[in-house]
Amino acid sequence: MSSCMLCPRMCGAERSNGQRGICGAGNEILLARAALHMWEEPCISGTRGSGTVFFSGCQLGCVFCQNYKISAECFGLPVTEERLAGIFLSLQERGAHNINLVSAAPYTEAVLRVLDRIRGRELTVPVVWNSGGYERVETLKRLNGYVDIYLPDYKYHSAERAKKYSAAADYPDIALAAISEMVRQTGKYVLDDDGIMTRGCVIRHLVMPGGRHDSIACVDDIAQNFGTDEVLLSLMSQYTPFYRAEEFPEINRRVTTFEYESVCRKVREYGFRGFFQEKSSAKEEYTPPFDLEGVLPT
Repeated sequence: MSSCMLCPRMCGAERSNGQRGICGAGNEILLARAALHMWEEPCISGTRGSGTVFFSGCQLGCVFCQNYKISAECFGLPVTEERLAGIFLSLQERGAHNINLVSAAPYTEAVLRVLDRIRGRELTVPVVWNSGGYERVETLKRLNGYVDIYLPDYKYHSAERAKKYSAAADYPDIALAAISEMVRQTGKYVLDDDGIMTRGCVIRHLVMPGGRHDSIACVDDIAQNFGTDEVLLSLMSQYTPFYRAEEFPEINRRVTTFEYESVCRKVREYGFRGFFQEKSSAKEEYTPPFDLEGVLPT
């Protein structure tokens, strides 16, 4: 790839010539893990698990990232497009309810080529685009018809907080525009008879320490932009101070029950359908091991 413009950074990296983008991605597909995952929202993981494929690199710079080993440090193994197709099909054969592409934006072109080969023929389960929400609308439009379910974050209402903790002051506007495109593509969420999502959008929001007012503003944004009937809302309490969080004392702790419940009350007031996490979810064990499971050929 030359002059990469896939994400809002539009860094123009000449990736085909070996240059890496701001996201850390180069000319190869890098994967860190591909396995059945039981800890997504119930409508995604179901009873058999979501076929999660973790791509290395990320266009955001979150100082608290629990996946920093792959997002910031770009740990992973290069795979060919043929191998990536095989991984998708293997997860399907193991019973995955869906193929869940985690932080795949830097590899959009390769993913589309792979899906062109197998989707609707060999690959018949839904495709999930699992994203931090910081996406270019122009790139998302290329996914129309390929992605069945979008699973974006909406992290911040405040540009100041977005700049400080994710190096992206434009995050709120970018994410709202991106999620609007996602909802436009999928329409109202659809669940099958077993409660498994087959189409639609689940918007995630992580409540952060000292951020309850911003979180409440995020809930307001979601309600005002997307309503409470078209999308599901997943309110997360699992914040754990990973990576560089110790450099920011105000977020170098867990979320309190008061902080989380304050945001829960706002979600209930609006009448959103969706999911709440138990406070016990804030454990390091919930971070998957990035050990190349499912990536290394067997």
